[in-house]
Amino acid sequence: MQYTLSAIAVLGVIIVVRLMRKTEPRTRIDEKMSALSCVVFGVLIAATPPGQAILNLVASLTQATH
Repeated sequence: MQYTLSAIAVLGVIIVVRLMRKTEPRTRIDEKMSALSCVVFGVLIAATPPGQAILNLVASLTQATH
């Protein structure tokens, strides 16, 4: 039996785990790593159908506000 693991899924789990930690003073490097992982997650999900759906939803919301 062979399992495949999506990089998007792994990165999503890492982001959730990092954000669920207690809010205590963090170092700048820790904050930068959180921001970088979120940006990479956004870039990876943008090419998927759910990412395109999110893009279309946000685009329609911004069109409605103008």
